[in-house]
Amino acid sequence: MSHPSGDQYEISAAGYQAVVTECGAGLRVLDYDGRPLVAGYPEHEPASAGRGQLLVPWPNRIEDGRYAFADSDLQLPVNEVARNNAIHGLVRWSAWQLVEHSATSVSLRYRLLAQPGYPWTLDLQVRYDLTADGLRVSFTATNLSPSAAPYSEGAHPYLTVGDEGVDGSVDDWELTLPAATRLLTDDRMIPVGQTPVEGSDYDFRSPKPIGALTLDDGFTDLSRSAEGDAEVVLRNPATGASVQLWMDRAHDFVQVFTGDGLPAGARASLAVEPMTAPANAFRSGEGLVVLGPDGSPDDKHSSSWGIRAL
Repeated sequence: MSHPSGDQYEISAAGYQAVVTECGAGLRVLDYDGRPLVAGYPEHEPASAGRGQLLVPWPNRIEDGRYAFADSDLQLPVNEVARNNAIHGLVRWSAWQLVEHSATSVSLRYRLLAQPGYPWTLDLQVRYDLTADGLRVSFTATNLSPSAAPYSEGAHPYLTVGDEGVDGSVDDWELTLPAATRLLTDDRMIPVGQTPVEGSDYDFRSPKPIGALTLDDGFTDLSRSAEGDAEVVLRNPATGASVQLWMDRAHDFVQVFTGDGLPAGARASLAVEPMTAPANAFRSGEGLVVLGPDGSPDDKHSSSWGIRAL
C-alpha cells in the first residue's frame, strides 16, 4: 500500500534526520536530536497548506492565472478558487523519479512537460543533503524547449521551535528577518506596491517577538552574510531553541506566514518561503527568470537554500 505522499526517502547525518517524499519531492520531516525543525505531516496523510512543498515554475500567486509572454496570451488553471488565482506552480502533486539515495542525501528528478498555460518542457532536479551544518536543498531547472521560458522557484517549509509534545505558538517566539522592504497586497494577495519596514510592526531586522501580528507577507531588500546568504532565525526565548533558514543570492524574496486561517495548526509554526520572485511575477516581470532556449548558455537556473539548528 502506498502512502499518500508516495515513497519515503529517509536521510540522516550528525544528529539531523529528514524524510523526503516521492510526491512533489517535498520535505515531510526535518529533526535535530529529536527536536522538530519543521512542522511536517504524518506519512498517512497528504501535505496540507503547502507543507514542505517545492513551488515551480512559480511560487505564490498569478492573478486570474493569466499572463502574456513572447506575444502569447496564456491561461493557467485557477486552483485558488476563492481568490481566482493560480497558486504554487505545477509540480507539487507530481510523482518525482528517484535519481540517487544514500545515507545522507537524496536526489529526485521530474520532467515538466509542455501543457496548456505553460507550453514549455523543463527538466527539474533537486538534491537534499544533510551534514553537520544542517540541510542543504539544491535545485536546478533546465529548459528543453526551442523557445525561452518564464520561470521562478520557491519552497514552503514551516519552521518550528516548539517543545516536542507541547503546543507552541508563534506569538511567543522571536523572529529575525533581514528584510528592509515589505510588499503591499490587495485582498487577493496580489502585490500592489512596496513600503519600507522601518518604524513599522513588520521590522524584524533585529530579533523581536511576533506577538499577535498576523503575517502572510512578502519581503525583499534582504541583507546578507559575508557568504551571500540571507538568514531568517526563529527562536523560542523560553527554551533557547532556535532554527535558521538561509537562502542564496538567487532568492531575492521571502514570504512569511503565521498560518492564521488554516483549519489546523494556525499560529503553531511559521512558514518561511524562499522565493526567486514575488507573487504575480509572470504578470509583473519582477524577479522573473527567463530560461533561454534549449542549448543556449542561459537555458539553466540553479538555486539553493537550507535549514539548520542553532
